[in-house]
Amino acid sequence: MTDQITMDNGITADEIVINADPVKGQETVLTEGALSLLKTLCKHFAADVPTLLANRKVKQALIDNGQLPDFLPETKSLRENEWKVRGIPNDLQDRRVEITGPVDRKMVINALNANAKVFMADFEDSLAPSWQKIVAGQINLRDAVAGDISYIAAETGKLYTLDDDPAVLICRVRGLHMLEKHVSFAEQAIPASLFDFCIYFYNNYRQLLSKGSGPYFYIPKLESHLEARWWAKVFAFVEERFCLQPGTIKCTCLIETLPAVFEMDEILFELRSNIVALNCGRWDYIFSYIKTLNRYSDRILPDRQSVTMDTPFLSAYSRLLVKTCHKRGALAMGGMAAFIPSKDANENQQNLDKVRQDKQLEARNGHDGTWVAHPGLADTAMEIFNEYIGEDHVNQLHITRDVDAPILAHELLAACDGARTEIGMRRNIRIALQYTEAWINGNGCVPIYGLMEDAATAEIARTSIWQWIKHSQHLSNGVLVTKALFKEMLVQELAQVKEEVGAARFTHGRFTEAAVILEQITTADELVDFITQPGYELLVS
Repeated sequence: MTDQITMDNGITADEIVINADPVKGQETVLTEGALSLLKTLCKHFAADVPTLLANRKVKQALIDNGQLPDFLPETKSLRENEWKVRGIPNDLQDRRVEITGPVDRKMVINALNANAKVFMADFEDSLAPSWQKIVAGQINLRDAVAGDISYIAAETGKLYTLDDDPAVLICRVRGLHMLEKHVSFAEQAIPASLFDFCIYFYNNYRQLLSKGSGPYFYIPKLESHLEARWWAKVFAFVEERFCLQPGTIKCTCLIETLPAVFEMDEILFELRSNIVALNCGRWDYIFSYIKTLNRYSDRILPDRQSVTMDTPFLSAYSRLLVKTCHKRGALAMGGMAAFIPSKDANENQQNLDKVRQDKQLEARNGHDGTWVAHPGLADTAMEIFNEYIGEDHVNQLHITRDVDAPILAHELLAACDGARTEIGMRRNIRIALQYTEAWINGNGCVPIYGLMEDAATAEIARTSIWQWIKHSQHLSNGVLVTKALFKEMLVQELAQVKEEVGAARFTHGRFTEAAVILEQITTADELVDFITQPGYELLVS
């Protein structure tokens, strides 16, 4: 251990420092014990994160230079050997429907009360991480775990409280690429993932274990088994520090990047003491397909609406995840239904039909459960998975897919047919514009045109256009997609958004700032990794 260095302000260089105005109730979750654990985790693990992120860039450079992703030859024996993950707790055996959403107080209550087995409380893609929202989210989850959370709607006076049998709570932390700029250690912003994990674990593990549950986490954006190994070390360190049985902390990893789909066995192996499932994070996966293969002119995606789960490369991804998980004794979770109920009866029925078709495909493939973004879709998803799982099982671990032919790399990388249309391009611009404006105003989960948009879907919208520009694609009407065309459409669609939201909302909003961000990253020569990175600098505190 290095000696502590005292700075001019009297704070030692290896102390946790909060660089934000206090939030009401902050002291109840950022306690001395929680911050002590955070300091220890940062001391042991924070310095590894830049190396892991640098490894991503090394791998991406190889792909850019023509080495397409493939299964790792050095871990072939691991994939061929027989082994299984440690086991699945009783309250995570049945996950046939999971509802997801941000950690605001009303959402937490409604989601835990929904007709779903699990609520995935999200500090990541559906949350714009202002300090206020991050701290309030931790307070809300602590109160939910304690069972005494309530909320009174200011506009109606309606009281919201927890039902007697709420869903199982899983906390999704932020990805390794994200920093928590409001907290520093050794004068550096700390990994946001460590902050989210530490504060939720410390404040809730005793209460969760006393109720027969446990500290459960969703881990997003993994790109390699080395990143999974880092998480396994974090979990093991915390379990030992708090005298918990190995494997007490449980996690589900999202397979939502193209590199990770080639390392699913390896990810499960590295986390075998703690992991219970993998999840098809489909929207981020589509975004990652574009980002990872951005130099390849023969792998350009069409309009977003055309890229459905029966598309060959997505179907292969889903089936391989099921086969891999079930071979190792882990659950295989399906992806998100982003539709939201509509007040128009015909439109609502169309949305439900699309959800039903999507969920039937997942259930047929052997998934053990699925995600919905709105309580109004939970019944539809539940009905379908009840039908496929049946009365004699609580999941589909018995579906091995052993009769399938091996799924090869070329199937996971297959190009996707479909049109690139002007309507699709303009819609992408409006979605990305409205989402970015909402995000920098602190709202990371936004209903737009009948879909619940989050960071992942906004990423698809803007990277699709970037890809079309880079590779000089023509729209179905013959028009060449250029930077100039995009800028022209952006001005037009900004005016269209103003008409849709109204002059007052537009004037008091931040649409012009959002348009500037969108123009900068969409016309950049190199693909910007995440739209939230430039947005984070403008995010309201």
